[in-house]
Amino acid sequence: MSSSGTRRRAASVPDTDTDDGEPAVTLKKEIGLLSACGIIVGNIIGSGIFVSPKGVLENCSSVGLALIVWTLTGVITAISALCYAELGVTIPKSGGDYSYVKDIFGGLAGFLRLWIAVLVIYPTNQAVIALTFANYALQPLFPSCFPPERALGLLAAVCLLLLTWINCFSVRWATRVQDVFTTGKLLALCLIIIMGVVQICKGHFYWLEPEHAFHPLQPYDMGRIALAFLQGSFAYAGWNFLNYVTEELIDPYRNLPRAIFISIPLVTFVYVFANIAYVTAMSPQELMASNAVAVTFGEKLLGVMSWIMPISVALSTFGGVNGSLFTSSRLFFAGAREGHLPRLLAMIHVNRCTPIPALLFTCISTLLMLCTSDIYTLINYVGFINYLFYGVTVAGQIVLRVKEPDLHRPIKVSLAWPVIFLIFWAFLLIFSLYSEPVVCCIGLAIMLSGVPVYLFGVYWENKPKSFNSFVAKLTHLGQKLFMVVYPAEVNLIKLKQSSKFKGVLLCSFTKSI
Repeated sequence: MSSSGTRRRAASVPDTDTDDGEPAVTLKKEIGLLSACGIIVGNIIGSGIFVSPKGVLENCSSVGLALIVWTLTGVITAISALCYAELGVTIPKSGGDYSYVKDIFGGLAGFLRLWIAVLVIYPTNQAVIALTFANYALQPLFPSCFPPERALGLLAAVCLLLLTWINCFSVRWATRVQDVFTTGKLLALCLIIIMGVVQICKGHFYWLEPEHAFHPLQPYDMGRIALAFLQGSFAYAGWNFLNYVTEELIDPYRNLPRAIFISIPLVTFVYVFANIAYVTAMSPQELMASNAVAVTFGEKLLGVMSWIMPISVALSTFGGVNGSLFTSSRLFFAGAREGHLPRLLAMIHVNRCTPIPALLFTCISTLLMLCTSDIYTLINYVGFINYLFYGVTVAGQIVLRVKEPDLHRPIKVSLAWPVIFLIFWAFLLIFSLYSEPVVCCIGLAIMLSGVPVYLFGVYWENKPKSFNSFVAKLTHLGQKLFMVVYPAEVNLIKLKQSSKFKGVLLCSFTKSI
């Protein structure tokens, strides 16, 4: 962990040019509007809409109410994204809600958000998405049984390693991969929607007629409806990921809100109409009995071409892994720059300008999660905490309006929007605590385990010299291995590159720190 001097120096975003006018070694602005939309849409649409929309239907008890829940959660997601858009252009730093919580509520609150993300949220989510990719990629080879666990783990690891290499090599390559696979998953969903329209034209809309759509399959229950909203909200997870890469956006003051305004309505439209399409070919009972709704849908309507659906799910999840690696590494990069993670994670490659240490850290932590059998249990524990911080961040928007009313805000939304979101957020949290108090309390305990880590690593500044020397040596070794530097140290690097000692750039550089 770094000292207070490092934290002060890291607080501002480094300039993009050196004193001699040459481009600096810093994160490059290479994400345009199309790629920004690809990041949001690609991260939201993973495997969920293809695999298990049945969770919402089971808890809603009727098709009509399920469609209303999908629509309302899309609207609430759009409202929360509006709040994040204001925060994103008011505090234009990468790191998303971590950066906002830290700047508004202080270092400890920000660190706890980062701690739960580093420890559980991103490694487990990426591991699950990679395993889902492996499962559906191998399904055509094992049509009558489940693929072997070793084969699943190996293919998931290959997926992670390949995408980590692409992200380390070039930001542009990573965004192109995201664009291509996001387009692919949208085309697959468009195919589902078109087949649904064809079914409706043929008269197969029994479960869409009002008298049947709202016929309860079981008695309505308020607690179960709340769970349906919670599951629907989780299906939209990823809407805030663009805020993690704000510094790499071209013209973020325009493209950040534009990407949000385009992507969230698009995803809501796709989600609602995909669910409508499903019930034109399957009864609610068939839908709830299926472990992979899109695959069952394809088997009913596509015949010999039904293999398209498992391949579509595999491609969708492959793009989801890429988007998650890309954005989560920027979160860890931002945390290290603020002094909340080892300083090496805030360094970028001298030529490629990619945060290689942060990407490798993300990849390794995810690979470790592939070795555990408790991935889904961990996700259940921290899902509550993740949603908790969404509300804390939006509440921070109101706090910032009160504390700094004259702060420049390129976008300023009505305070009615954060209030609406917070009411909905409180409603879901209360029902989560009521329905699963043990799970929520364990999640809180995992989060609070970061307090002693914060006190030791960040708050305690006068550490023994031997400890600081050991950390410095590890950092120097990492710099030599990965050819990375801290973005703020550009001028010295340029000097070294122009000297006769260019061949030993990092060795001489690190000794001068």
